[in-house]
Amino acid sequence: MSAASLRRAARESVSGLPRAFWWLWTSTLVNRLGAFVATFMTLYLTLDRGYSASFAGLVVALHGLGGVISSLVAGVMTDRLGRRPTLLAAQASTAFSVALLGFMEHPAAIAAVALLVGMTSNASRPAVAAMMADIVRPEDRVRAFALNYWAINLGFAVSATAAGLIAEYSYLAGFLGEAALTLACAVLVYVKLPESRPERGGVGGSGASGASGASGAASGKSGPEPEIGLGTVLRDGRFMGVVGLSFLISLIFTQGSVGLPVAMGSAGFSPGDYGLVIAVNGFLIVALQIPVTRLIEHRDPQKLLVVSALLAGYGFALTAFAGPVWAYALTVCVWTLAEIVNSPTQMGLVVRLSPVHGRGRYQGVYTMSWAVAALVAPLMAGFMIDRWGADWLWATTGVLGTVAAVGYWLLMRGLSEGVGETAPAAAGGGEPKAAPAEPLPAGPAPAEPLPTSGPVGAS
Repeated sequence: MSAASLRRAARESVSGLPRAFWWLWTSTLVNRLGAFVATFMTLYLTLDRGYSASFAGLVVALHGLGGVISSLVAGVMTDRLGRRPTLLAAQASTAFSVALLGFMEHPAAIAAVALLVGMTSNASRPAVAAMMADIVRPEDRVRAFALNYWAINLGFAVSATAAGLIAEYSYLAGFLGEAALTLACAVLVYVKLPESRPERGGVGGSGASGASGASGAASGKSGPEPEIGLGTVLRDGRFMGVVGLSFLISLIFTQGSVGLPVAMGSAGFSPGDYGLVIAVNGFLIVALQIPVTRLIEHRDPQKLLVVSALLAGYGFALTAFAGPVWAYALTVCVWTLAEIVNSPTQMGLVVRLSPVHGRGRYQGVYTMSWAVAALVAPLMAGFMIDRWGADWLWATTGVLGTVAAVGYWLLMRGLSEGVGETAPAAAGGGEPKAAPAEPLPAGPAPAEPLPTSGPVGAS
């Protein structure tokens, strides 16, 4: 590809997006540049504080439990209070709790504050996803969410390397640095981002970009939207199928931050070796996310989801055969490609299955799938490695990837034609109503950042 072609592709990737998106993109990048706790929590507890691997696993699990709790609460807040105040509250409280964690000494205090950090850091995700769906036109969402995901991993690629150096000097400095950058994000959100929550009472509402209004008009409704509660989301069988498959996929990907470091440590590798290996994930996403998204955006989403699930499961399964550091890095390359493909495609389903005025709640339930995986994955990894060895863990990831691939194949049959035509029944029950959602395009739609279950895809 010539230099002119590269420049043209770059211009096409960033042109036409609203200014509010770029402020949200900037806040995401700054936030991820300070990511420290999610990447080095296990090493901090075991190497710096001298706690056992079991205690470290418990603390990481509590961090995940906090995310489970906040996912639903933040989803409701996003719909009721608005995207902007939810983001501001979540990021400001995250800054406070992360700084507090660095000063905790007693094991019970560390565990309790880790739970608080999990709650606060996870609370911004439903609002970020809902705001991005509000402010970006449907036809631009592939690029927008891919760019946001790219910013997340650019920040991670830089922060993972810097955090390793900071950790050798002072773990406390890492906690305080993350708190400072997260607080900067909170200020940025407050000063630069307008509220984008669609207004009720109109035809589908009105988002910042007009996309929401177009969605409502497409539904053929005239009049206020009925209230959408959590019960509405939970009764949406098709959407909950996506949530269940997301849980399986996230259970696999989370092993990059919980199972992989433990397995490499048991094999005699240093924290620096793990840092180099996992940094491959971030750098590959930075290099490949945008060109791969352009390549697959008109492909069949069913096939993309099936293939990505198999790549994820068997990419991690290959870790059982890794010996030197470069071999571990090669396995990371395989499952990173799965992440690049799966994330935008899967999140496209979530956006299209979410009614305009229920985006916060739908995103909250979807985010919960990753939060539950962040709770289960460290317990699963610790138990299997201690009881049977790491090879059994990697074999299990292969099985999970296969199950997820079959699930995607079954779920996606006829989905391209049917999505957007009906929505779940209103909170009070009754027949399904027309949904203010766009028809699913032939290719993958945008992805939101993967929740913080480890170094990949966090925001």
